[in-house]
Amino acid sequence: MYLIMVYDIGEKRVAKVLRIARKYLTWIQNSVLEGEITEAKFTKLKLELKKIINEEQDSVVFYIFSSKLYTDREIMGVEKGAEEIVI
Repeated sequence: MYLIMVYDIGEKRVAKVLRIARKYLTWIQNSVLEGEITEAKFTKLKLELKKIINEEQDSVVFYIFSSKLYTDREIMGVEKGAEEIVI
């Protein structure tokens, strides 16, 4: 599946949330990550985040797509956190 994750996290926890999310997804820009992920890894990501976030103050939103084939992305301005190319 293809996942877009956006979050609004308290300042004390934001670095921890980003560190966890980057293990599974690609950082795109402030508070936004995306990428292919399996169901098992998605479950693990949510479990790790649940240990960090304060559910009364923080917000994490997941947009779930069955495939990247049906998504398109258009960028205006500077592209932050571009996918790394490995040779």
